[in-house]
Amino acid sequence: MGSSKRNNDHKSLYIDTEALSTLALVQAGLISPVDKLMNKEEAKEVDETKFYKGVPFPFAFVLAPKGEKNHEVLQNLKQGDLVDLINEGKKVGELTVDETFPIDPIQRLQNIYGTSDPSHPGVKNTTVRLGTIAVSGEYTVSYPLIEDNIKRIKHMITKTGAKFVSSMMLAANPLNRAHERMIRQAISDSDLLVVFLRKPFTTGGLRYDIRHNALSTFIDNFIPRNKVLIIPFENSYIFAGFNELILDAILAKNYGCHQLVVGKNHGGLGLYYDKNRLNSVFDHCKNIEIDIKTVDEYVYCDTCKTLVSTQTCPHGQHHHVHYHSESIMKLIQSGVIPPSILVRKEVSANILASLFPDRFKNLQEMHYSLMPGSGLLEQQSEEQFYLKLIELYQTSSLT
Repeated sequence: MGSSKRNNDHKSLYIDTEALSTLALVQAGLISPVDKLMNKEEAKEVDETKFYKGVPFPFAFVLAPKGEKNHEVLQNLKQGDLVDLINEGKKVGELTVDETFPIDPIQRLQNIYGTSDPSHPGVKNTTVRLGTIAVSGEYTVSYPLIEDNIKRIKHMITKTGAKFVSSMMLAANPLNRAHERMIRQAISDSDLLVVFLRKPFTTGGLRYDIRHNALSTFIDNFIPRNKVLIIPFENSYIFAGFNELILDAILAKNYGCHQLVVGKNHGGLGLYYDKNRLNSVFDHCKNIEIDIKTVDEYVYCDTCKTLVSTQTCPHGQHHHVHYHSESIMKLIQSGVIPPSILVRKEVSANILASLFPDRFKNLQEMHYSLMPGSGLLEQQSEEQFYLKLIELYQTSSLT
């Protein structure tokens, strides 16, 4: 009879994949101590104190999906109602309602990003998916990616016997030599490095599969075996704005990592003003129980002729080539091969071949016309063509 009643009173909420991914992270204990949707009282306390159960947490964890259908359902929900969670036309979970309560979208945007300016990209993306009524209660969702990540990390730790696991949140957009130096430094100080490769829900930059292939090319060919594991990290709206580092640290710790390595240009690392005194973000992270290690900015020095830290190089700024991701990306998106001091040639070749498939109509003819070879007629890939072309750029007798 209970089942029949439920079918007559059938209720559904429609959530996007970004919400589903975030709900799954919390369900799996990866944002612990947050382990559920917060009710009105808890949400108010977290937004005011920036703490949850004694651990830093920058804003309330709530579910307030936008849309006319969702708004109508949320207005009529009662405590104890069972609600289906629907994503892309499929049921992905259930929620037992505890309470519903109104939220102020502008204030929530301010809590997440430190601004509600509609020109801010994060604010813009969140505004289109944030409703005005939140729902709390116990829920279950199915999202295999998160479960697979947990299994892969546990398996790698068991396989390698790693006692000290370091981690790094990386966009690799694109992977450059400074990223490589950070990775090498991290594995020299740990048994295993987990690279959480950012996989945003918004478009922009290189596709995830291209960045993953480029990073794998470097790790598989230039790093000792079983020292680095790449994990897809769907950085939803909660991993945004000036609170990003706090959430990164909580996630890494709950995945079983002992250390989080960040560059000094990390978005959430600066100083912020709190209770009439300046605190570094480290003060705010001390209860998370993970070591946060910062690394200096790396540059190429044309006098040292190598990659150096800005803290250890005696030469001035006018000798330094900076690893500015946006500028390197502009070269790649224009189809230009970045200099090898910026991006390893194997990585450049991999990215360009993926980004511009079938770019050359007479690739084989160009290859045999321009490149030295054994004389054997072998089919050459676009990636091999780029590698050979870069080698020609690197000859020095005529330059």
